[in-house]
Amino acid sequence: MSLSIIIPALNEATTLPATLKALPPHAEVIVVDGGSTDDTPRLAQRLGARVIPSRPGRARQMNAGAAAARGQCLLFLHADTLLPDRAAELVTTALQRHHWGRFDVILQGRQPMLAVIGRLMNLRSRLSGIATGDQGLFMRKSTFSAVGGFPEQPLMEDIELSKRLKKQGPPACLRQRVRTSGRRWEQNGLWRTIWLMWRLRFAYWRGADPEQLAAQYR
Repeated sequence: MSLSIIIPALNEATTLPATLKALPPHAEVIVVDGGSTDDTPRLAQRLGARVIPSRPGRARQMNAGAAAARGQCLLFLHADTLLPDRAAELVTTALQRHHWGRFDVILQGRQPMLAVIGRLMNLRSRLSGIATGDQGLFMRKSTFSAVGGFPEQPLMEDIELSKRLKKQGPPACLRQRVRTSGRRWEQNGLWRTIWLMWRLRFAYWRGADPEQLAAQYR
C-alpha cells in the first residue's frame, strides 16, 4: 500500500525542515501552504516535498492535499511533529486491518508536566476512540473519501472526522509515538491551556459553533 504524507503549513520555516527530514524515504510528501510569508514553500521544495498552494485553514489545506495525493494511504501530519522510525511500515500494516488510526504522542518542551499531558491525551484517545491532529491521523484514502474528508470548519475538524471514522470501525491505536512541539502549552501556560482545551471540547460536544470556539482558541 502506497503512502502519501500531507502536511498543512503556514509560516513554519523554523519547524518544518526537521519534520521533513524525519519522514520515510519512499512516501509521497505533500506540503499544503496556506499563504506563508516566510520561506516555508521554498524550504519544503528544497527538501523534496511537493508544494500545493491553498487558502488558509487547516481542514481546507488537508482536504486539498488529500485530493492531490496519489497514495492508497493518507497520513496527516502537523508541521511541528516528528514521526517515529518505520512509520510507513507501521501505517500500512495497521491499515491492512483497520480503516484508520493514529499514533501515541509525546509533547516536547522544557516543562516536565508535558510528558504527563501527553500520556493523558493517549489514554483519553484510547478510551474514546477519538484522535487529534497532534497524533498523526492516518487512514485509507477510500475511507477518507467515504466519510467526506475533513469538515471545513476552523476548529475541532479532527474531532469531527474521528466521529465519522468511528462509524467505519475502531481506530488502530499505535503505541509508537510521534513527537510534537509543546510550544503552545508553554507560551500560553500549561494549566490555562488545559482548561481552555477542555472547555472548548465540552462546548463543542454541547453543539457550540466552531467559528465562535475558534475565536476563543486564538
